[in-house]
Amino acid sequence: MASWRDVFEELVRERRAGLVGYATLLAGNATDGEDLVHDAIIRSFGRARAFTHVNAAEAYVRQAISSAFIDGTRKARTARAAMPALVIRDPYVAPDTAVANTIDVHAALAQLPPRERACVVLRYYADLTVPEIAAHLNISDGAVKRYLSDGIGRLNPLLGTRETTEHATESAPRATVERRASA
Repeated sequence: MASWRDVFEELVRERRAGLVGYATLLAGNATDGEDLVHDAIIRSFGRARAFTHVNAAEAYVRQAISSAFIDGTRKARTARAAMPALVIRDPYVAPDTAVANTIDVHAALAQLPPRERACVVLRYYADLTVPEIAAHLNISDGAVKRYLSDGIGRLNPLLGTRETTEHATESAPRATVERRASA
C-alpha cells in the first residue's frame, strides 16, 4: 500500500503533463490551465485522503479541475455582472465578428460556455461516455447530450468540421481532436 506522499509524487511526476493538457483545454490557455491543476492538486492533497493508487488520485484531481473551472467561470460571470458600466460604447462602431479560417481548437473552445466546453472536452479529450460525463459533472444524461449538441453546433463552423450529435454519443475520435489541438 503506497503512502499518500508516494502517490502525490508519482502523480506530479508522471501525470502532471496530461492534467495540464486537460486543464488547458478547459481554461483556454496554458497559464490558466497550470493554475487549475495547481489549485486542484492543493485541494486534493490538502486534506488527508486515502489515495492508494495514482489512478484514483488522478481521477479525483481531474474532477477537482473541472469543478474549479466551472466554479471559476461562475464567479467571474457574477463579478462582471455586478460591475457598473464604466465605458460608454459608441453605438456606431460594429463589433468585430470576423472569425479567421485558421482558428485553432483552443480558441474555438474558448468561445463555448463553460458547461458546453466541459462536456466537449470530457467527450473528445478525456474520451468519456455520456453517462460518465453526467456523473463527472453531476448533471443528467439529457443535459450532457444537449450541451454536446450545442457545443458541436457552435464548433463546426469555427473548425470547418461536420461533426454530428449522433457521433458524439458513440466512441470519440480522440486522434482527430489531438491532431487538431497540436496543430
